[in-house]
Amino acid sequence: MSHSRYDVVVAGGGHNGLVAAAYLAGAGRRVLVLERLDHVGGLAVSTVAFPGVDARLSRYSYLVSLLPAKIVKDLGVGVELRRRRFASYTPAGDTGLLVDGEDEARTAASFAAVTGGTKDHEAWRRFYAMTAEVARRVAPTLLEPLVDRTALRRLVGAEAWRDLFERPIGEVVAERFADDTVRGVVLTDALIGTFADPATDLLANRCFLYHVIGDGTGDWNVPVGGMGAVTDALADAARRAGAEIRCGAEVLAIDPSGEVTFRDSGGHEHAVSGGHVLAALPPAVLARLTGETPERPEGSQLKINMVVSRLPRLRDASVDPAEAFSGTFHVNEGAERLAAARAQAAAGRIPDLPPAEMYCHSLTDPSILGPALRRSGAHTMTLFGLHMPARLFTGAGAGAGAREEALRRTLASVDAVLAEPIEDCLLRAPSGEPCLEVRTPLDLEHEAGLPGGHIFHRDLSWPFAESQEDGPWGVETRHERILLCGAGARRGGGVSGIPGHNAAMAVLFSSTSHGARIP
Repeated sequence: MSHSRYDVVVAGGGHNGLVAAAYLAGAGRRVLVLERLDHVGGLAVSTVAFPGVDARLSRYSYLVSLLPAKIVKDLGVGVELRRRRFASYTPAGDTGLLVDGEDEARTAASFAAVTGGTKDHEAWRRFYAMTAEVARRVAPTLLEPLVDRTALRRLVGAEAWRDLFERPIGEVVAERFADDTVRGVVLTDALIGTFADPATDLLANRCFLYHVIGDGTGDWNVPVGGMGAVTDALADAARRAGAEIRCGAEVLAIDPSGEVTFRDSGGHEHAVSGGHVLAALPPAVLARLTGETPERPEGSQLKINMVVSRLPRLRDASVDPAEAFSGTFHVNEGAERLAAARAQAAAGRIPDLPPAEMYCHSLTDPSILGPALRRSGAHTMTLFGLHMPARLFTGAGAGAGAREEALRRTLASVDAVLAEPIEDCLLRAPSGEPCLEVRTPLDLEHEAGLPGGHIFHRDLSWPFAESQEDGPWGVETRHERILLCGAGARRGGGVSGIPGHNAAMAVLFSSTSHGARIP
């Protein structure tokens, strides 16, 4: 370290912490970033997961939607985000629902084949025209001081407010769409990493909202080079601006006075102080570090990373597997199946037929594969399983047995919609082991320090101020010098950089009377 006192100490070197550091250092602040691991990036990293297999997987987070173009431009972040032509494919018996972003006639024909008519496609177009308008209006507010409920309601309009903010999303979907497959495709965006009942719980609405408003378009894009390319570029931006980044530095305590105690990789303890401390950490971790009683969030997902020697065959001969897997490939995610799986998980049982979705990133970005692997026809495959709350893996008799059972049932669920078992397509590493790894919420807690394995750090909040306690930017805490700049901040969640930007603005605007310069 160059100093013992800094204008700002950032605890945590994930993407939000790096965004905050880059903005603040660029505004002339002396900034220190402390990261527990030996690398920055948090959950947005690229990893060679299988020894001897030249494939860089986005091991945890895997797509980018919420990252505003303004942050990329402000910080000079050199990252390419590629749009996927095919939004999704959902097997339905021997056919399937293909949503082609560049061929509306093909999409309409696919809807007709699955639903037997035109009404659900027409309803689909109306519904997503509404969400697109909400995205266009709401996204710019995410980088501004918080508006209140009344202001946001006026901004989005009466119909969108009623159907996205006030009524349970499950009720809205059941009213607007008749087909079970179509209903399920819409509902999945309300359930990613969120163990909620969309028929009754507005938490599902909040999750849905964050999945459709990203950067004003709602597009989910593939970062070229994998997720690690995003955080590497952010770290470069922070260093260019003058921020110091220290890895292998585990924060042990944060005092409201601004003093931060940490342990280095050699086991030695140090103390530094900051005019502000920005916690790019889950709120439960921040509470522990400040000596308060932490909340206990609960994550809900099963993440499976794979490398396949070839893409699996489909039952639907009219769709190329390269089309089906380049977008979101839905697995047993009809509305009825989602409800049944949730009921089983709520009763403490791993679902019989777990719903999941799969993505093949190397179809959009082949650069994550080595040349020989690329020529062989191999691909990466990511699976994200729904309705897998942490309680299924932490209760009595759970542990490794529950993990293996969740994996077995999820692969069986995938096999049920393919023309061949997914296991037959798995690439073998030089060791002979199949290229497959699984991560439960418990694994994320142990590996990444996420309490309860919650990928959003805690349940998502509305993107507006609900009380005076929220503060002007939604990052404030009960301690004046300490700001929350991780996913658990209001308007946090996903790979967005929004909490990092907003925490930096909170610092800079609080100091404008002292001549701070703001980029």
